[in-house]
Amino acid sequence: MIGRSAPAVLPPSLRVWLGPIAALAALVVVVLGVLYAGHSEPGMVDARIWAPTADSVRPPWRYVALAMDFLGEPAGSVMLVVAAVTGCLLLRRPRAAVLVVAGVGMTVATTTLLKSVVGRTIHGDNLSYPSGHTAFATALALMAALLATGRLGLGRTAGTSLVLAAALVAGAVMGWAQVVLGAHYPTDVLGGWCTALAVIPATAWLVDRMADRLADRMADAGRRERR
Repeated sequence: MIGRSAPAVLPPSLRVWLGPIAALAALVVVVLGVLYAGHSEPGMVDARIWAPTADSVRPPWRYVALAMDFLGEPAGSVMLVVAAVTGCLLLRRPRAAVLVVAGVGMTVATTTLLKSVVGRTIHGDNLSYPSGHTAFATALALMAALLATGRLGLGRTAGTSLVLAAALVAGAVMGWAQVVLGAHYPTDVLGGWCTALAVIPATAWLVDRMADRLADRMADAGRRERR
């Protein structure tokens, strides 16, 4: 069900904390975007982390990094999204399935727009800020954690901890892969991580609001028909 009887994809217990966290993440994205707009070289922080590690990882860890990178590519990401949507439907959580599609769509659209606006490049003319791979992985982890929080009935502290831990692990693993493969600067990764933190809570709130409004309209129409 997607009406008011359906569980919210953004549990009310998490809204108090995730709202300010999303706002802070959006601020970080903007600040980093302004700092590195039009740049083509690593910043001071990037140079300390990126230069010694970029394209330096060797097998078997290189294979792990390449596998993670593939999951952020179009083919890999489509596979993950289809699997996530299927899982939501099997769990009878169509509203969560809508969130997966909308959340991924909004995250990809936001990172694509920011790359064009900021114009930071790496290895020539490859737009790099923010990291779309990192944003995508973090977004999926956030949505999975939100679903788990709702199903398990976790409270504010436990739910927020689970959501942030999932985002941190997913972002760190994908971000590591992007840095060691030389595809992104560390600050690109941070920007991608914060983009997902800003986009997903807002998208989840919007999905809940639209689903509730739709349910109210359907209920009103049903009452009018019975009169």
